[in-house]
Amino acid sequence: MTKRVDATAAASGLLERLTQQYGPLMFHQSGGCCDGSSPMCYPIGEFRIGDSDVFLGRIGSTDTPFYIGGRQFEYWQHTALTVDVVPGRGSGFSVEAPEGMRFLVRSRIFTDGEIRELEHEGGAPRGVQPPIGRAI
Repeated sequence: MTKRVDATAAASGLLERLTQQYGPLMFHQSGGCCDGSSPMCYPIGEFRIGDSDVFLGRIGSTDTPFYIGGRQFEYWQHTALTVDVVPGRGSGFSVEAPEGMRFLVRSRIFTDGEIRELEHEGGAPRGVQPPIGRAI
């Protein structure tokens, strides 16, 4: 199965620590200016998902949901995204900011086979996708 979003081991490790500290988390990639172009990590319920936001999948051992703004998805729909983490200070709104680390997204173009598989599965869902066993 082709994943639209995944995470590196380093990002997954940080997500585990942050989940222990803050509880269940979620990501949103807005595509805005400045830090708005970075994936933002929030405790579930701290960021409101809109009807135009696109659910790309879940990442890490914490099963963290990842959303992207609808307009941004139009540009990135042909790419596989990988959440990574690097030293540095990200946005003050994202939960990793006090850790001296920041999440970022790396991307690669889907292969023709992956695109066919995604088309066969149907479009990426929009709006809130309730996690199994948890409420957003």
